[in-house]
Amino acid sequence: VLGLLVWTLIAGTEYFRVPAFGWVMFVAVFYWVLTVFFLIVYITMTYTRIPQVPWTTVGLCFNGSAFALYLSAAVVDASSVSLERDRHNFNSWAASSFFAFLVTICYAGNTYFSFIAWRSRTMQ
Repeated sequence: VLGLLVWTLIAGTEYFRVPAFGWVMFVAVFYWVLTVFFLIVYITMTYTRIPQVPWTTVGLCFNGSAFALYLSAAVVDASSVSLERDRHNFNSWAASSFFAFLVTICYAGNTYFSFIAWRSRTMQ
């Protein structure tokens, strides 16, 4: 839900005037779609029908890459918000920056828990 807020708050503005928001939009939409995909895989328990895939490793790689790229996107988002550029879009851009950092924290927590699961799985 937080990732959805990031890209809808930016998409509702004239973000194309600031090239840095293109990167933020790419990261937010890409990881939102992948997160929804993995949610569907989890809810339908598809992972139990495909035991050949190392799901703990996939989860660790996904969450780790999401954390790293979302951190860069959140920093770019926050540094691109400027009151002088456009007063009309300032509130949406500032809110998207706040939510981008919240999403980054969520992915960091998921990365930690995925690492714990991966480590316990490899030690067995």
